[in-house]
Amino acid sequence: MKKYLLDTNIFIQAHRLYYPFDVVPTLWRKFIELSDRELIYSIDKVKKEICNPSDPDALALWCLNDLDNNFFLDSSSCLDFYAEIAKWVYSNQHYTPFAKSIFLETDLADPWLIAYAKGHDFILVSEETSEPLRRNKVKIPDVCTHFGVKCITTMQMFRELGETF
Repeated sequence: MKKYLLDTNIFIQAHRLYYPFDVVPTLWRKFIELSDRELIYSIDKVKKEICNPSDPDALALWCLNDLDNNFFLDSSSCLDFYAEIAKWVYSNQHYTPFAKSIFLETDLADPWLIAYAKGHDFILVSEETSEPLRRNKVKIPDVCTHFGVKCITTMQMFRELGETF
């Protein structure tokens, strides 16, 4: 059974731009349903990016109150793959030093998501688009390609799962 690992931008872009809770509540119920069926997950670093404890917004409260406690997985189990990714990014002459440092910030979820997906055979779901010629930003799909991790968009995930909302 395929399992999907969701990037922070799936939630933030949906909530802020395209599918707010009050307009498209069915999307948010679908996320909960897929989580309950153990088809979608994310990692602890994504939770940290979404949930600001000093000023939780509606999205943070939804993550804390509506998602199962097991939804956000512990990323420490993929430290070896994270180290591989960090080494590759750091030594890659294509990217600027600034792009590398931003991508490898300690709490940034991006490299940890890729590492977790690789180490646990998940499909990574992100709204980032591939830009292999871009030098000033390391993009999730481009790192995924190098490490053999499948990376798709939210709508591609729903299609693969045969889900509608």
